[in-house]
Amino acid sequence: MRITKPNLALFTVIASALVGCTPNSGISSESPVRGSMSDYSGTGHLTQGEAKVVDRSLYTCKQGRSRVAAVGQIVDKEGNTWTVPAGTMFQTAPNAADLYNDCEGIRPNSLSEVDMSKVPVVDIESDGQVITGYLFADNYFELYINGKLVGVDSVPFTPFNSSVVRFKVKKPYTIAVKLVDWEENLGVGTENNRGKAYFPGDGGFIASFSDGTVTNKSWQAQTFYTAPIYNLRCLSEVGSKRLSKTCDTKGYDNGKNAFAVHWSIPPGWNSENFQADWPSATEYSENEIGVDNKRAYTNFRQVFSGAGAKFIWSTNVVLDNEVLLQYKVE
Repeated sequence: MRITKPNLALFTVIASALVGCTPNSGISSESPVRGSMSDYSGTGHLTQGEAKVVDRSLYTCKQGRSRVAAVGQIVDKEGNTWTVPAGTMFQTAPNAADLYNDCEGIRPNSLSEVDMSKVPVVDIESDGQVITGYLFADNYFELYINGKLVGVDSVPFTPFNSSVVRFKVKKPYTIAVKLVDWEENLGVGTENNRGKAYFPGDGGFIASFSDGTVTNKSWQAQTFYTAPIYNLRCLSEVGSKRLSKTCDTKGYDNGKNAFAVHWSIPPGWNSENFQADWPSATEYSENEIGVDNKRAYTNFRQVFSGAGAKFIWSTNVVLDNEVLLQYKVE
């Protein structure tokens, strides 16, 4: 059918509205980003866009496939350099013993198949009692007792694994944990997932200890890296809470221009003398974390949820990518 000039003009206007963008915006028509850095009034430091890769892979899976655990750096508007998704001790610290690890071919069907005598005991206090801990993190953890690093997660990203630790300590003592929800698109908190190149993954952490200590909302949790943020107006702070509840958590084909918010980690955050003025941890269900198909968790459910432990994270399990925990055991 022949298109008359008026209709052709209308078609041109509509097409321009659909595929165009405002002049000099620097944002493609497919980008979900709205607004600018001036919309933010919080205590964090802002970056926008993807980071420079400084380490292409921290880890190689010996059996099967794993997501690439790369590390990047990005500079904020004040000139500060941030490591994303987090600075870790993965390359220098001892790994926690594997409870379940596909990459190493460690696949027990239950706790009865785990040789606990092979799990080293970390000496925090030589006259203390030996405590065993079971940990499952999405994706990565570092465990500190009274400021001493007991062990780090042996798989930074995926496939999902679980760990067991033993340490000798006296009560009272302080547990501190660094948690990282890893990312593929460094600096913008996303991964290629569910048909979208920029999909925000979620975190989650659960642990129980043989002295009866379990993760729950009585722990303290604070976020130090939140991304992706497509409209900074969705962020707010109430007391020590860094909130992103109303922020967009959908996946997109193009999220490379997303904003991120970073906060400096306080010195000595993992020591027994640090007084954390942090919010209470938020509890999440097994369904919210999505663990029913993860044998690293389900094969040992009795020492996780079966022991009364809850999955915990900060207030946003999707957007908060670096989270610190602290709990004082009396």
